Amino acid sequence: MIQPLLSLRSVSKTFHVAGREVKAVDDVSFDVAQGECLAVVGESGSGKSTIANMILGIYPQTLGEIAFKGAALPARRDLAHRRAIQLVQQNPLSSLNPRRTIGASLRLALDVHGIGERAARAERTGQLLEEVGLPADFRTRAPAALSGGQRQRVAIARALACQSELVVLDEPTSALDVLVQARVLKLLAELRQSRGLTYLFITHDLSVVRNIADRVAVFEKGRLVEIGSTASIFEAPSHPYTRRLIAAVPVVTAAEAALRQKIMEDTNGNA
Repeated sequence: MIQPLLSLRSVSKTFHVAGREVKAVDDVSFDVAQGECLAVVGESGSGKSTIANMILGIYPQTLGEIAFKGAALPARRDLAHRRAIQLVQQNPLSSLNPRRTIGASLRLALDVHGIGERAARAERTGQLLEEVGLPADFRTRAPAALSGGQRQRVAIARALACQSELVVLDEPTSALDVLVQARVLKLLAELRQSRGLTYLFITHDLSVVRNIADRVAVFEKGRLVEIGSTASIFEAPSHPYTRRLIAAVPVVTAAEAALRQKIMEDTNGNA
């Protein structure tokens, strides 16, 4: 049996709010295989971001075990774990230091983790930008000078700089318009293929995951109510909550579908 890259076993998280206990995640178990994209979906308050934060070590689980490559993750992540598991946030403008140039932000990731020869790191930042479809000379720009889609590409490049194995994508396209969203999703799919990456894709929007996820895990009020292949979830959802989510996915017209396909095939398009 092939060992999963990430495993959650009977994981729960309880917060104390205004003198009472609130269970944000309740007895959740699932695996993420090496190289796959697992989408974690659900409405606001379903526990999606709590799951992501526990995997990242932002706060510890109350009960259960989270394992990476077969070993339990410690409550305090060491540098190797922080390098292996990277985050791409919903709003990259808030995660990029406005006082640093794009190149400086990428260089910081290389410096912190000691990646590559020191003298070659500046050149490496340009290579990372080109890998996500941006010109190397964007190194000299400030985050505020970039569009939302371009900033999200920089955030993805920063995760790549660490040579990560698992990338947690927390609503990475929800702040982008539909055209830019499609291009970013295409980029993520290409990077997963070329680098052998594994994605945990957090989103409230089921329509986003149709073309990127291998499997979908559906959360409701902190509980995992259904998990399965993307095709099975969309074609034959078994849980009433999943059926309600599927019913709310917008139906695209033939013209919209053709436009989306054109964008996905545009290898040279930049967000």
